[in-house]
Amino acid sequence: MDAEALETEAQSAIASATTPGELDAARVRYLGRGSALKQALRGVRDREAGQVLNTVRSRLERALAERRTALDRSVLERSLAEERLDISLPGHEFRRGRLHPITQIRREVEEIFLGMGYEVVDGREVETVHYIFDQLNMGPGHVTRSPLHTFYLDDGVLLRTETSASQIRVMETRKPPVYMVSLGRVYRRDTPEPKRYPSFHQVEGLAVDRGITLADLKGTLQLLLRRLFGDQRAVRIRTSFFPFTEPSVEADVECFICGGAGCRVCEQEGWIEVGGAGLVDENVLRNVGYDPEEVSGFAFGWGLERIFMLRHGLPDIRLLWQNDLRLLEQF
Repeated sequence: MDAEALETEAQSAIASATTPGELDAARVRYLGRGSALKQALRGVRDREAGQVLNTVRSRLERALAERRTALDRSVLERSLAEERLDISLPGHEFRRGRLHPITQIRREVEEIFLGMGYEVVDGREVETVHYIFDQLNMGPGHVTRSPLHTFYLDDGVLLRTETSASQIRVMETRKPPVYMVSLGRVYRRDTPEPKRYPSFHQVEGLAVDRGITLADLKGTLQLLLRRLFGDQRAVRIRTSFFPFTEPSVEADVECFICGGAGCRVCEQEGWIEVGGAGLVDENVLRNVGYDPEEVSGFAFGWGLERIFMLRHGLPDIRLLWQNDLRLLEQF
């Protein structure tokens, strides 16, 4: 093999390479595993010929390295020339995300109850019939147990209709006193309309201790309503019925649309329900191993979306689920 002619040809190919791809092709052709130079080195039989071929290989490798450095420098210079950055120009504003209105109201409610010494407990969105219905004193004939009202996964498992199950689980694992709130998403087979949606968020509170009375519940609810809606919004507490509380009450807030005169949003009543409450039924206390002769308690459950609607005058709960930035950016 003519080593001198091979080197001259290789040096020319290396010097004429104008891109990293062309340079790599030259490297493979003249220094690759199947190149003539590699084949000659494998078949060398004397020391002098080996030295000549190794010297050629060294010079070609050095020429490749130098040419690669030159090409890299050329690419960098071209990039700097074409992509100049003027640091004196004003920068681009990056839009920051915000918490969804429901997350905002949830955190505010949590802060209110943490300030009153309550514990915030996370519950399970998938629950059992035992914890959602049986332990809450809702018998087999209760309307909520119907598949027309509740999303069942199988006969004994369902998407929770309320966060009350977390209260049962807490009471089963500890002795009184218990002061807790549980917030999260719940599911019901409701037709979407201005005040209802199949999936919504709820806050439920529970206080169990010695000497708890209806006056404690009323004071707690009035404090919460004042913190959320201010002193100017009229509030009423009226009697009601729930299987897990006795006696039971409901809290209403004056309609923000009609000011109590009656309209489509409040169904001509002048009031919008915030949620139910009451003293914990004795059967519920017995179900978790508490003695109703020793302790008593109150519980309540309110919808976070409804609280937000009442607070900001939002006429339709469905707007909160449409992800329309024109609405969300206002909050």
